[in-house]
Amino acid sequence: MSESVFTRRPTAIVMGASAAGLFAAAALTEFADVTLIERDTLPDGPEARRGVPQSRHAHLVWSGGVDAFNELLPGVVDDIVASGARLAHIMGDMVSRAPNEVWFRRFTSTHHRNLVCSRPLLDSGLRTRVLADERITLREATHVVGLEGTRGRITGVRVQAGDREEALTADLVVDATGRGSRTPQWLGDLGLPTVTEREVNAGVAYATRLYRAPGSTADTNFPLINVQANPAKAPGQGGIILPIEDHQWIVTLSGTRGGEPTADPDAFVDFALGLGDPIIGELLKNAEPISDVATTRSTANHRRYYEKMKAWPDGYLVLGDAIASYNPVYGHGLTVAAQCAIAVRDVLRSTNLTAPGTARSLQCAASKPVAAAWDLAVGQDALYPGAADTPPTAVERFLAGYVDRCVETGASNPRALGALLDVMSLEKPPTRLFSPDMVWPMFFGRKKPLLSAAPLSDSERETTLT
Repeated sequence: MSESVFTRRPTAIVMGASAAGLFAAAALTEFADVTLIERDTLPDGPEARRGVPQSRHAHLVWSGGVDAFNELLPGVVDDIVASGARLAHIMGDMVSRAPNEVWFRRFTSTHHRNLVCSRPLLDSGLRTRVLADERITLREATHVVGLEGTRGRITGVRVQAGDREEALTADLVVDATGRGSRTPQWLGDLGLPTVTEREVNAGVAYATRLYRAPGSTADTNFPLINVQANPAKAPGQGGIILPIEDHQWIVTLSGTRGGEPTADPDAFVDFALGLGDPIIGELLKNAEPISDVATTRSTANHRRYYEKMKAWPDGYLVLGDAIASYNPVYGHGLTVAAQCAIAVRDVLRSTNLTAPGTARSLQCAASKPVAAAWDLAVGQDALYPGAADTPPTAVERFLAGYVDRCVETGASNPRALGALLDVMSLEKPPTRLFSPDMVWPMFFGRKKPLLSAAPLSDSERETTLT
């Protein structure tokens, strides 16, 4: 008589069903059965929800994120586009002013694309794909109240749903709960050392209003309009027009300490007209607002260096904004969340999920995409007065100045622009900025003269009127 040996499939718990949690769940299904715990009740379609407080503001997914989305969930970007999103060419479909007030030429020779839509539509597309996987069990309206286990190994979580509290066990517990993560407190309660943290807070406030696309712009691929704040001229003020699904524009305005936008609807267009370039305000003059003004101040860059802790428990992992959250103006959070999930998947393809030390390896792997986005964000925001406890170092100032040179070169040379976008899109590491594609045009190559005004064509302007 033959005997069969049953091998139990590992189990994982993912806390949080926003983008980072969905990506983590998708990556882990290759190795484990996943329980996804979410304190909200998730909407059936593209609706804003309390658990994503910045969902009403403008969001972009850079091309590094588009690639990561498709690697984790093949075809998901096409599904989201079919629902109304758009893949916009960078810079062909953009009118963009850099922080050093240089306007980018609309070169079309690069491969880079932004995924553009409302955050509720994006989240709905991700949820539809991820939750269709039978290896994932969703528990909604369930709140995680603590960890189970010891300082050496986490074995599960304690959850509360209504008046009922229970313990759930798992081989791996993942914190994807975002900026409000309680991991530092929970690990401290188990006797683990305090994690090193750093915050760089430029004091940015955001105000967003939804508009009906004016004139005939809804019938065209109207470009994104982006005026970025200049850290050298505090308070830094900027804004973006994001043409999205359903013939709408999301317009987000921003300002640092002393120059913040407000929730006053009567002041919205005037603030846009007062930016370093008035193009956003001018385009809004003929647009009909269809929402109130939504504001937020939760924009600090905040990082927790879990990968550097001397002791780390087996069976536990932190991902997404729970590791590091960024000023949303840079649009890197979603891309980093997907890249972290891929890093976890790649480690587990050669390492047993339940083996001692695996969780530390996963945490170290997840820190790499985090570090790339962190350096880009902090390199700009640290220059604002009062952004950090200590002023920027000489190295940070040098690098910020070099990036400005890269932006100026990329704005006038398509070869250099490709190198710049490789880094800004989180496709390649920052060392790409020192490659011949950038250095040669910067010092020796032919460059077109810098633009003196926004490269919006007369015909594009006319579509806002007719």
